[in-house]
Amino acid sequence: MSNDHDHDHSHGHGHHHNPPGPMVEEVSDFEALEIAVRELAIEKGLFTAEDHRRFTEFAEHIGPTPAARMVAKAWLDPEYKKQCLTDAIKASLAVGVDWLNPTGFGTPSDYTDLRVLEDTPTLHHVVVCTLCSCYPRPILGFQPEWYRTPNYRRRLVRWPRPVLAEFGLQLPPEVEIRVEDSNQKCRFIVMPVRPAGTEGWTEDQLTEIVTRDCLIGVALPRPGMTTNIPLPVHKPANPGHH
Repeated sequence: MSNDHDHDHSHGHGHHHNPPGPMVEEVSDFEALEIAVRELAIEKGLFTAEDHRRFTEFAEHIGPTPAARMVAKAWLDPEYKKQCLTDAIKASLAVGVDWLNPTGFGTPSDYTDLRVLEDTPTLHHVVVCTLCSCYPRPILGFQPEWYRTPNYRRRLVRWPRPVLAEFGLQLPPEVEIRVEDSNQKCRFIVMPVRPAGTEGWTEDQLTEIVTRDCLIGVALPRPGMTTNIPLPVHKPANPGHH
């Protein structure tokens, strides 16, 4: 399990830190290998470039996810919320996901623990995989491209507040930011605070505003922002300038 330390190093003091680099496009060795295999598969006729494009769009824009419905149900049902926080694997059955055997035939990477991280008005969670790109795919779908980049993985643990700002998420200084490191033994999803203005909403309505990025922790749910609207990535903030 990853540690529970607050990795937010924006202390608000006068001394300067080295600023983080921008969220530029970077290609890791793994990504270079993936590109090479993909191009070879296209060349051999296993699938076409158009097939790959359509699948990528489907994988990255699909929604709402089972994880979104899990959060919506938890907002409405205190007992179910308790189960999510204590036994997320069992709770996932209520949204149609058998976490231990999601494909019907099982894959080793799926045999991990699943934990739900509850946000509060003074605590915000965000998920990363510093080693590679571990992600709760059975319940959240495929990870976005930026989640796999070395830039996101190494910068988030050092400068969580500025990196979140690049996604348009500006958190008040009094909100603690806790970075959870997904790994081969455990996967995480974030349960955000239910936003104001959603009183009386149905489960379906609430599910629509719990986007993939909210479940990773780089966004907050709000009325009008649905699963089908991508969030922009902004220029990086410089933590050395206060």
